[in-house]
Amino acid sequence: MKKSSFITLILGTIGGVFFALGMCMALLPEWGMFQQGIICGVIGLVILLITLLVWRKMTGKAPIKLNGKTVLSVVIGVLGALVLGVGMCMVMVFEQMVLGVVVGLVGIVILLMLIPLVKGIHD
Repeated sequence: MKKSSFITLILGTIGGVFFALGMCMALLPEWGMFQQGIICGVIGLVILLITLLVWRKMTGKAPIKLNGKTVLSVVIGVLGALVLGVGMCMVMVFEQMVLGVVVGLVGIVILLMLIPLVKGIHD
């Protein structure tokens, strides 16, 4: 295993655990730790962002360029994930099976739109 992969593995795991624990703390009312959960989740996101930057630096890749295509890709990814999550919530929490499945499928289609946007369509 390369040194860059190992460091990425460790930092990614730490960031993921912080983020997941923060979301559990914030979203489970039984725990009563909403504010602490938000702080923990933000710390996890920061660690994951640092992981991305460290990995790109260690592998010799150029920094990410913020152009219109990159911003559009991120916006579409976030929108697709949110729509898919809303569909899942409709099925599991609000017991609206048919509408939830339809909304979830719309979210999946939005996420699938990322493939041609990011990779392009080639012959």
